[in-house]
Amino acid sequence: MSNLTNNMKTSIEKLIFCSRWLQVPLYLGLIVALGVFAFYFFVELYRMITGAGIQSEYDVMLIMLGLVDLVMIANLVVMVIIGGYETFVSHLKLDDHPDQPEWLSHISAGVLKIKLSTAIISISSIHLLKTFIYANDPNKALATENWVAQVAIHLTFIISALAIAYTDKLMYQTAQPDKQP
Repeated sequence: MSNLTNNMKTSIEKLIFCSRWLQVPLYLGLIVALGVFAFYFFVELYRMITGAGIQSEYDVMLIMLGLVDLVMIANLVVMVIIGGYETFVSHLKLDDHPDQPEWLSHISAGVLKIKLSTAIISISSIHLLKTFIYANDPNKALATENWVAQVAIHLTFIISALAIAYTDKLMYQTAQPDKQP
């Protein structure tokens, strides 16, 4: 190869490697969206507080489930922001930080996928629980086919997470054959 071809190849490789920084605005956008989500959480919390004594226990329980759902989605977004940045853009220099999440020390694309899958299953579980709770409310109850669809989607999430975890385990064992159980 000529020197010009080598220089061009090196420049292209550097450009490809630097392209990972194009994800940073996406992560910053997720941080802004998380702020909006936090605002919505406090709007719902305010609605619950101001309705205390007026709302039924049933209504308060549904608002609480909504708040838990918002927190779990926020956790999912934080995992995507921190884990994605750490895995795909650049290392976070948090070794001595007392608040460093435990999972960050051993994050990889596979671990991130499993954590995200678990969070999605948890969020789906809350939505499914809401559907079951609404079953006795004629104004909010879903048709049977919608129940079946929600259960099927939830089971699909569970099966997908198990498949991802199993595939990750196989890839880990293949990469490190001397550490097989």
